[in-house]
Amino acid sequence: MSSHKPVRIAVFPVAGLGTRFLPATKAVPKEMLTILDKPVIQYAVDEARNAGIEHFVFVTGRNKAVIEDHFDLAYELQDTLEKRGKTAALETLSRYQPEAGSTSFTRQQAPLGLGHAVWCAREIVGNEPFALLLPDMVMKDNPGCMAEMVNLYNEKGGNIIATEEVAWEETHKYGVVEKEEHDGPGFRITGMVEKPAPGTAPSNLFINGRYILQPEIFEILEDQEPGAGNEIQLTDAMLKLSKKQDFFGHVFTGETYDCGSKEGFIKANIAFALDDSEIADEVRREIQTLT
Repeated sequence: MSSHKPVRIAVFPVAGLGTRFLPATKAVPKEMLTILDKPVIQYAVDEARNAGIEHFVFVTGRNKAVIEDHFDLAYELQDTLEKRGKTAALETLSRYQPEAGSTSFTRQQAPLGLGHAVWCAREIVGNEPFALLLPDMVMKDNPGCMAEMVNLYNEKGGNIIATEEVAWEETHKYGVVEKEEHDGPGFRITGMVEKPAPGTAPSNLFINGRYILQPEIFEILEDQEPGAGNEIQLTDAMLKLSKKQDFFGHVFTGETYDCGSKEGFIKANIAFALDDSEIADEVRREIQTLT
């Protein structure tokens, strides 16, 4: 039995403008763009739920009310489906419906960076460890990246950062961790470098958008000075926290799609389509035709 406080809460920063997908995101939040039949944000919520998360906190901004609507009951729709005997559709809605009282929404009123978005969730999270999932990073694996991280947290405690391997010549594009050699699951993180100059990266493991953090991060973010891009950077706060608390890394070996980019979004749609038995053969034939 773990002696650590359980991870019950997940935070999802969803206040971004999604400018790379304009004009689509002028009226539709980028998190609500769909991969097949589910919006991007649903994949992150499902991943958290499968890891045992019980409460879902969304840090929103202007024009994001549709995200709240998505996770609410749609009485008119359900009533219509019931009257028409659409049992399968009703079961689909029920499968993705959060329990009453398990979602919270708070506003990031200015685009001041990821660290600031996390800080905006402080009153809801309180004095508990929490998961942080960046919805743009859609992950494909079973049981899922966050489930693996929770298992590692239950063993190690502290703070957990998910990483993935990247080619050494690509490390300058990412936040990269410095690590100790290790045996068994997880490794101790000894440093973090944001976009290291070519040839200077301490490892080829980049931070992929999944975290488990202790609540003391909020105290640091409270007084955090703006960093790169004149934004409050989460990495800067984690570096300060790492001087007082342990940080461990998890290497995720599934597939990750950066759906904040057009290329990643298209790749995700293709990958999930090829996993859908109803449409996979037709999609595969169409790809062959186009290429």
